[in-house]
Amino acid sequence: MRGVFGLRLRRSLGTWIGSTLALCPTIGVAADAQYSPEVPQVWLNPGFLSYHADRSKHFREDNFGFGAEVIFARDHGFFAGSYINSDRSRSHYAMYQWRPLHWRPEGIDVSAGLGIGGVNGYRTYRDGGWGFGALPMFFFEGKRLGTNLVIVPGREADKRLVAIQLKVRVW
Repeated sequence: MRGVFGLRLRRSLGTWIGSTLALCPTIGVAADAQYSPEVPQVWLNPGFLSYHADRSKHFREDNFGFGAEVIFARDHGFFAGSYINSDRSRSHYAMYQWRPLHWRPEGIDVSAGLGIGGVNGYRTYRDGGWGFGALPMFFFEGKRLGTNLVIVPGREADKRLVAIQLKVRVW
């Protein structure tokens, strides 16, 4: 059963990424060499889907919840929210986004940078207390639909994961 679920989750992640990237150009704005996105922007998300490197731990990978993201300048944003984490506990997060790298293929705004902030709720880390750090992130944004890709490069296999967050622009 676990193997079937894992395969189903990998297909879901692939479908989610593919659908987002396929839809972004159709709902995006025309490419322009001098393009600067309008700010501020407000995005809402339903939590994360994650894929853990250590498949033997049976982590929860449908980490649903609620979050909000505000982009207040082309290179700067903030996001926060709450979700059911991989340990099946409630987590809260708050992070500053530094997104200094930008591309605009096919009308999709692509940015890369770091999420700097904290998360709580993991029993095996500080007894569920807040942990702080910086994580590599990629942002794919059309006019109304986007995806955040978060990479957690932990030292041990059970700490490494990739998380995807679908988001909808509301302002």
